Amino acid sequence: MSHAAVTAKRPNSLQGGQLPKWAPLAIAAGSLAVSVGLCLATGIESKIQWGLIAAILYIVGTYVISARVENRRQAKDRIATSLVWVAFLLAVVPLASLIWATVARGIKVLDGYFLSHSMGVVGNSEPGGGVYAAIIGTLEQVGIATLIAAPIGVLTAIYLVEYGRGALARAVTFFVDVMTGIPSIVAGLFILSILLAFNLNFSGFAGALALTILMLPIVVRSTEEMLKLVPNELREASLALGVPKWRTILKVVLPTAIGGITTGIMLAVARIAGETAPVLLVVFGNPFINNNPFEGPQASLPLYIYQQYSLSAGSDAGIDRAWAAALTLILFVMILNLAARALARWKAPKTGR
Repeated sequence: MSHAAVTAKRPNSLQGGQLPKWAPLAIAAGSLAVSVGLCLATGIESKIQWGLIAAILYIVGTYVISARVENRRQAKDRIATSLVWVAFLLAVVPLASLIWATVARGIKVLDGYFLSHSMGVVGNSEPGGGVYAAIIGTLEQVGIATLIAAPIGVLTAIYLVEYGRGALARAVTFFVDVMTGIPSIVAGLFILSILLAFNLNFSGFAGALALTILMLPIVVRSTEEMLKLVPNELREASLALGVPKWRTILKVVLPTAIGGITTGIMLAVARIAGETAPVLLVVFGNPFINNNPFEGPQASLPLYIYQQYSLSAGSDAGIDRAWAAALTLILFVMILNLAARALARWKAPKTGR
């Protein structure tokens, strides 16, 4: 028998059939149907367990069907892809569930009246009132914290990446790492101790200082990582043309990394916008409108949510206001992120020929 005939009869492990493009969807639908049938037959009522069983069936089914129709190599590739999709769904489903619950519960009282009125003399268990004072407080406190933390954090990151050498840079890096893990209540207690030591009153500015402590290490670390991603060739090309280093940083390095820097700042803003403990300690809360963050207690959205939920004695009015305020806070952070991304895209260096 010739060598060509032997080769023709030998199966090639790298070749085989091909599953159609709709096969993953069909396997997923079949896995879900089998999971629902098994759970109903065995009396399992938890939707989470239904989903976990369906995910396991989907992974096993994908491997078995691909190994039968295609080959083991392709089956391993498909099972890796299936694991990625399952992990993605496990991460997205809780987030989608949270958003859905917040929207469904918060939309009940979220209207123009709710956004344009404060609580005033309305009790936490009584209907009526609004979130206007809390919105003003959150905007001012987060805005002041961002005005303080963003420039200091960006300049600190520039020092660490572009100039930092020796013991001072190591000390700054160490303290930034330590500050990253500080609980929010510790930042609030630190500012509270300063207020008590100097006999100062509660104010929105004191809350902004506590939020600054929480925001600063996030801005430093994220900006530092973005600056490290800028290719050294860009710096060397600018310096080779005789451009001073400070101007290279200002005109080359920062514009290249502006998108990532802005994203990092927005992540820090999103983190501090929902902090309750430091605001509770040093801002104290106020049902009336206080537009001056430097004098007197002030309201904020996370503190408003906490007070409405915990002090409403289980009344539907207070709980509905808490959900509506939570939805307002989510919309506030989302609008800030969209605006920051649009600004970063507008200011980013243009690419192309």
